[in-house]
Amino acid sequence: MGSQVVQTLRQGVWASLTGGWYHDPEHNKFINSCHLYLWMFLLMLPLSLHLALPPTTTTLSIYCTSVTVFFIVIKMVNYRLHLMFNQGDIVAQNNHNHNEVSSVPPGRIRLSCQNSCHHLRFASRSGGTLCSHNIYSAFEGLNISHAQEEDSLDESSETSTQEKPSRKLYYKLKVFPGKWVNILYDRLTLIALLDRNEDMTENMVAFLGFVLLNEGCFKDIWVFQFCLVIASYQYSLLKSVQPDAASPTHGHNQIVIYSRAAYFCMFCGLIWILEIVLRTPDLPVSTVYGITIVTSDMDIHVVKHDVDLIFTGFTYCFPVTFLLGFFPQINTFVIYFLEQIDMHFFGGTAATGLPSAVYCIVRSLIALSLLYGFGLGALKLDYTFVMAMASSVRQSSDPSSSKYVNAQKPNTVLIIIYDLYFMLQKEILLSDLVVCILASILTFAITDSTVFLSLRPFVSIVLYALAATVGFVTHYLIPQLRKHHPWLWISHPVLKSKEYSQFEPREDAHLMWFERLYVGLLTFEKYIVYPAIVLSALTNDVAQVSVSCSSCDVLLMTVAGMKLLRASFCNPSYQFLTLIFTIIFFEFDCSSASETFLLNFFLISLFCQQLWDLLHKLHFILLYIAPWQIAWGSAFHAFAQTFAVPHILTIYSAMLLLQTFITTLFYTPLSPFLGSTIFITSYPRPVKFWDRNYNTKRIDNSNSRLVSQVDKETGCDDNNLNSNFYEYLTRSSQHSICGDLMLGRWGNYCAGDCFILASDYLNALVHLIEVGNGLVTFQLQGLEFRGTYCQQRQVEAITEGVEGDDSCCCCEPGHLPHVLSCNAAFNLRWLAWEVTTTKYLLEGYSISENNAATMLQVYDLRKLLITYYLKSIIYYLVISPKLQIWVKDQSMQEGLQSYTKWHHIEKDPAVLSMKIDEDYVHCLQGVTRASYCNVYLEWIQYCANKLKEPVDSDEDSPLVTLCFALSVLGRRSLSTAAHNRSNSLESFLYGFNTLFKGDFRIAAKDEWVFADMDLLQTAVTPAVRMSLKLHLDHFTSLEETEEPAVLYEAISNYRTSLVICHESDPAWRRAVLSSRDTLLTLRHMVDEGVDEYKIIMLYKQHLSFKVIKINKECVRGLWAGQQQELIFLRNRNPERGSIQNSKQALRNMINSSCDQPLGYPMFVSPLTTSYTGTHKQIRNICGDPLSLETIRTWLRSRWVRKDNLTSCNSGMNMEDVDCAGSSLNQNHNSTTSQSLSLYHGRPRSSQSRHHRGQNILYESVQFVVLKPVRKLTY
Repeated sequence: MGSQVVQTLRQGVWASLTGGWYHDPEHNKFINSCHLYLWMFLLMLPLSLHLALPPTTTTLSIYCTSVTVFFIVIKMVNYRLHLMFNQGDIVAQNNHNHNEVSSVPPGRIRLSCQNSCHHLRFASRSGGTLCSHNIYSAFEGLNISHAQEEDSLDESSETSTQEKPSRKLYYKLKVFPGKWVNILYDRLTLIALLDRNEDMTENMVAFLGFVLLNEGCFKDIWVFQFCLVIASYQYSLLKSVQPDAASPTHGHNQIVIYSRAAYFCMFCGLIWILEIVLRTPDLPVSTVYGITIVTSDMDIHVVKHDVDLIFTGFTYCFPVTFLLGFFPQINTFVIYFLEQIDMHFFGGTAATGLPSAVYCIVRSLIALSLLYGFGLGALKLDYTFVMAMASSVRQSSDPSSSKYVNAQKPNTVLIIIYDLYFMLQKEILLSDLVVCILASILTFAITDSTVFLSLRPFVSIVLYALAATVGFVTHYLIPQLRKHHPWLWISHPVLKSKEYSQFEPREDAHLMWFERLYVGLLTFEKYIVYPAIVLSALTNDVAQVSVSCSSCDVLLMTVAGMKLLRASFCNPSYQFLTLIFTIIFFEFDCSSASETFLLNFFLISLFCQQLWDLLHKLHFILLYIAPWQIAWGSAFHAFAQTFAVPHILTIYSAMLLLQTFITTLFYTPLSPFLGSTIFITSYPRPVKFWDRNYNTKRIDNSNSRLVSQVDKETGCDDNNLNSNFYEYLTRSSQHSICGDLMLGRWGNYCAGDCFILASDYLNALVHLIEVGNGLVTFQLQGLEFRGTYCQQRQVEAITEGVEGDDSCCCCEPGHLPHVLSCNAAFNLRWLAWEVTTTKYLLEGYSISENNAATMLQVYDLRKLLITYYLKSIIYYLVISPKLQIWVKDQSMQEGLQSYTKWHHIEKDPAVLSMKIDEDYVHCLQGVTRASYCNVYLEWIQYCANKLKEPVDSDEDSPLVTLCFALSVLGRRSLSTAAHNRSNSLESFLYGFNTLFKGDFRIAAKDEWVFADMDLLQTAVTPAVRMSLKLHLDHFTSLEETEEPAVLYEAISNYRTSLVICHESDPAWRRAVLSSRDTLLTLRHMVDEGVDEYKIIMLYKQHLSFKVIKINKECVRGLWAGQQQELIFLRNRNPERGSIQNSKQALRNMINSSCDQPLGYPMFVSPLTTSYTGTHKQIRNICGDPLSLETIRTWLRSRWVRKDNLTSCNSGMNMEDVDCAGSSLNQNHNSTTSQSLSLYHGRPRSSQSRHHRGQNILYESVQFVVLKPVRKLTY
């Protein structure tokens, strides 16, 4: 513990302050001296030039040139040394005679040097020079033959250094032709000296830093401090800080290296720009809410002094800020910065990465520029510019910034999924185009009617009241009534779903009336209420803006209107509260400071967004440090938990409150230090949170080496095998999660919210990242099935109910009917999570497992398994299309000559046994053809009679011979895999599992099978797997499986409906993702050193989950704390206090769901996007996406219906025909609707895959009806 603390202080704390320089006792004096002199040179060069020379351009040029030359030389030498290690020669030299040099063959030595790099590393770091005896012994064996290798190694280990001359190995660095320098060190020594970096970012640091020195921004001792900052950043580009407080990974991180220099250049450039701007004589003036933003009358010197004090002071503290980890790596900061601008100023949603963030901000700026141009032009032309605002209504529905499907392997299932979601993207974009056109026309019509001007302020009051009422009912009343404990007082939901009282629902979730009402109100609010409010505000406020005709006012109104419209789609849950607060504050409290309504709403929306985050943080802090539920997880907590009561320690309370406000302002996590109640500020992160994508890469036979598949089972750990279930859960959630969110089944939600889906064995954390109009991007992290003790306790806390609690304080007086007790209601309020839904249905797999050792413990059961094994071989052999070829193959018949003789006896005691072989003859000590036919001939003949083409199946037929030979081969393969100890249960299970995964070791007697390897693949391998299923059925229907007809029908049915294979087979994953109904496998697990074999059976059904919403600030804080503890502080204790049980915060479940290597989730999905178009019930409510084709079809159907009515009422002779045509049309429509209703009743996967076929079918029917109707009418 003490050495770890010292190492952290040396490599973490001190190195962060100095930019990476520290004294490492594991390095030699040469490396430590080079590091010290490099750092001193970088410190003294700018300081001496600044003090010795005047602040002119010449001095700046001298400094920049010196730094450039210095770093070019270092990087050139570094590059040449790495190139020498790649291509150079090694020279061995004797220590006792330096003139005697022996050159070792370069080709062989070069290869060995690369392979022995780890050995060289430890030798070089121990004393600064390579250990000559060890290195020489390592390479000496290359000059001797393979037969003498072991003897030479033994002799070298026994020979002392006095008997063998000591040698040193050198690399030859060519300086000039024919001249070289001997290099004693190896590659890892060079890497320990300098990072492998070939960029020239140091020049920018030197240029901007010295420019500020010349500008006179730093005086007195602060010049030295600023030179320290410059030296630390330049040095970090030569030798990086490891570990870094902002690095998301262990070891060398190239992005973090440039992050320090990038922040330095950013702040120095900002100071330089402000210096230039503040010298401008005439600055533009703008006043908002009575505050003058910029004015030329103010004292420029005062402003300059304040700006310099803030920015330069922050520049001085750069080493400390990087030590505390306040700045993320530069790409994370760019994502965070662009995302915050897009969300807070343009009403956008979260970004999924750097390309997504850039795309979103560019899209918003383009839309803003277009709207601003229309608005400014409309003001000058005396028109309102509200028509242009309609084009921003659907901005957030563009799905181009999301990642839809991130397939690991291109197979048929994932290609179909990709095609489906590509069509959904196209539908959404076409629908948005049509809606934008219609919204523009409707907007122009409404504003041209002057309804908002003639009825003001009555229309505005009505719209405000309508928005507040609809928002209150939609986002507060209905979600509260649907919660598991409404208002944390009622013991059960008031609005219950149909599945609430069902034990195991077998159908999709039923669409309830309140869900239809919720969707209707939500749609009415987004598409009618808020657009009307924006139109009314723009119409009423345009006169005020037109008086000043200020371009800044137009820009602000455009931004405010666009944010209001887009936020109603991306974050509708809190819009009504923001609207109510805006009206109350600016109409009653501060009416004198009120600007236009849109500007008021924009300002209050910024405040309210920070207010919600502040409330979440305060809730997390208070429940985490509550004295009655503090968790003691480690010895450190015994010291830290004394600070748990903020009202006792006033200073700590004030600091904590200050941290809370700062982290809320900058949207940064507030993390518990080492899991204790001491909170520290982490660096800002985007909504996506993680800097890297740690997606699960499943290991199977398709991506592993063959030797690993043969020697040991590929990916035999539970996490790797069970990750398939979470992958299927991700696909199922992708299909339905967006529609279920719109139906209110998860309660209120917004970007960044975290939920836990909990069932009997599946526990997954779902992180909502991007919330748009008709799409949701999320990431699912699946937890372990058999988690730790702490995880099990937290799962119990989630699943257990509090309805039976009758206590109130210290007594138990009971409680009112349908109401929680006082203690239960109190405890629920001190939790960071809340159960929102108790019966949430998703398609998944129910897992049943049986212990194979229990099922095969008795010899009779093993004998039954062998019997089914041999019968399955016969079945697959007979039904094979190559049966006729095998029977007539001459080369194969020659190898089977011994099996055609009736007196032939198989007497291998390691293969055959009376205990497990039904055809074993005790007196002959083996198996004969006669005994085999006595048991299996009836089954052979029954299978042969089922063929369409007759096959000879008598006792002397080649078919019986082939079946007999395959039965011996199958049993011998099982014995070989079981190491010839089939009588032992463990060996039998090991051998059977080896055959189950397809590993067959063919003996010399069975080499006849090599004539056609399809015999093993199509007959023996599936027979092993089918026998396991038949053995399972034996326990439920013993008598039925003895009948040949029943057995044949069972095998035929299982062959088509059941997937049986090993879990390392890629076919297993394809079957799971293809949503096959039933699957079976045999799993080998090693639990605490004990081998266990489980028979796993999967049944597809609707799984019931509990949906638990977690305080998102709790999740972000715990995740940030884990990253700091594991990467920066390097706490490798598996039982550390930060992952111990904490029921109120679900600390273990949240921390274990961190992306690897911080957490240990079983599965981490890629960023997955769900659309409303894949949800059947949403399509039933809202219909298909609006498109030109849909409008054309609707208009054509209405015109045909009107035309038919005219023809039927005309009184002509064609009346009957027309009416018949009309009735025919109705019959066709009814038939089509019936077929479509049947189509909608299909399983969800098929419906979503072919939903476009519905439109094509409908159009074709209408076209067939139209043609005769037109002909008869005219």
